[in-house]
Formats: sequence, structure tokens, C-alpha cells
Amino acid sequence: MPGPVVERGERVTFRTVERDDTEFLQRATTDPRIRFPLGMFRHRNRAQRREQLEAHAENDDVYAFLVCLDGESGSEAATDPTGGETASHDATAGHPDEGETTRIGAVNVHGVDGDRAFLSYWLLPAYHGEGYGGEAAALAVDYTFRTTSVHGMSAGAYDFNDESRGLLQSLGFEEDVRVRETNYVDGAYHDAYTYSLLRREWAD
Repeated sequence: MPGPVVERGERVTFRTVERDDTEFLQRATTDPRIRFPLGMFRHRNRAQRREQLEAHAENDDVYAFLVCLDGESGSEAATDPTGGETASHDATAGHPDEGETTRIGAVNVHGVDGDRAFLSYWLLPAYHGEGYGGEAAALAVDYTFRTTSVHGMSAGAYDFNDESRGLLQSLGFEEDVRVRETNYVDGAYHDAYTYSLLRREWAD
């Protein structure tokens, strides 16, 4: 079951990642539609994923959040596209003011204790095209700049991921670097782009 609420947006909620979320994260990130855009070219089993989660939990330099839909929005999702199981989870235990909570993705921000943080995010494919990704990314950017002293944030996207590249540009990120044919993905080499947003640009 997802942990306590860290930040709320208009529709999405950030919750802490708990041990019980390991299976959800492991299964979701084996989906090529999620794994390849993230640059995760090696599979991780449940034990490896749990080890990674524990390392994140113990690292003050990382923000790791589940992207969730709470209440009525969450109860609309009937199935988890990664495994066919119910995606809605009763979050009333420990959260008496909450209804159902549906996990739809994750956001990570690395390097929050330094000068430059790095943003990554993903959503289950069933929730693409609904604006949840843009809201989650914007929420992560705002939360990071408000709660840390980072000078800027970076994020990456491959040339085949037009949606993510457009999302970053819509948030004010500017293209810094294009590395040509850097990774072999699904039968072809692809270019990788790095984008950045500075604190003063975010403040404006």
C-alpha cells in the first residue's frame, strides 16, 4: 500500500514508496513501453528492485515518489495494465481521510543535495494522454526547487519519445545536448537528448 502523502497536485498525489510497492514497480518497469524510454536496458527481478528501493530510501540525495490518484479519480481505474490485477488499493488504513488510492507511476529526482538535480518519471501506459504526466513532472519540479537549493534540474529523453520531449519543453526546459545514436533500442540506434531548467527560469 502506498505511504503517506508528500505533495498534492490538482489531480495527482505524490506518496512515499514503501516495501509493498516493490512488486508494482518491478512489474511496471519490465514493460518495454516504460523500460526503454527510461533507458533501463537490463531487467531487474523483485529482489534487485527491493535492493534498489532500499538504497533510495536510505539516500538523502534522492526524492522517490509514487504518482497516485486518490479518491474518486483512483477508483475509476479497474485494472493494472502490468498484470491484470486490481490497481486500486484501499488506503483507508493509516489514512482515515482518504478513499481509494491508485498507483499510476513514479517520479524520481536524484542529486537534490547538490547543485544539479536529475528528474525522471513514468506512468503506466493506460494513463498516457490524460495530462497526468505533465502534472506529475511539474509538481516534481516545483517541489524540488521549493524544498532544496539546487541551481538547476536536468532531464533526458530519447528521440523516439516525442511526448516526453514536448512535456519538458512545455515546462521551460531547454535542450542542452544531443548525443547521436547513443543506445541500441528495439532494433535501432537512437539519439539521446538532455534538457535543463535553471532556478531563475523556474522562478520566472
